[in-house]
Amino acid sequence: LQDYANQVCLIVNVASKCGLTPQYEGLQQLYQQKHAQGFEILAFPCNDFLAQEPGSDTEIAEFCSVNYQVSFPLFTKIKVVGEDKHPLYHALITAQPTRIGEGPWWKDLVEYGLTPNQPPEVLWNFEKFLINRQGEIIARFAPDITADDERLIQAIDTALAQ
Repeated sequence: LQDYANQVCLIVNVASKCGLTPQYEGLQQLYQQKHAQGFEILAFPCNDFLAQEPGSDTEIAEFCSVNYQVSFPLFTKIKVVGEDKHPLYHALITAQPTRIGEGPWWKDLVEYGLTPNQPPEVLWNFEKFLINRQGEIIARFAPDITADDERLIQAIDTALAQ
């Protein structure tokens, strides 16, 4: 991630076949609005939640480009939960063990018969971690916090102003 030093970064675990996949649209809009100010969105596809990201890296990139015109960086698919989680996600959840915005979506998972991960583990696809220009993990947002949520926008704007 050295290529993104001195940038404000939003790290998001993403999936193409998730009920939250339409968040790509809002993330792309946010990226276009704030990229010139030193903002990056770094997307890490993962297949950890109900196999909702089954494609290859090439298929994922094509899906994102064709369906959502994604222009922010998409990395190779990684694991974000469990014993073999990527070291990046180990560092993220260690630095920010709780999420902002734990809302009614949690109950939706339970109603579908799923057992949501307890903090500090990543709950689901589209969980978001905000990194400041100094490389510090300063906030973590629940999956149902969308790109236009005022709490997320305020945290990004504050980080960009510093």
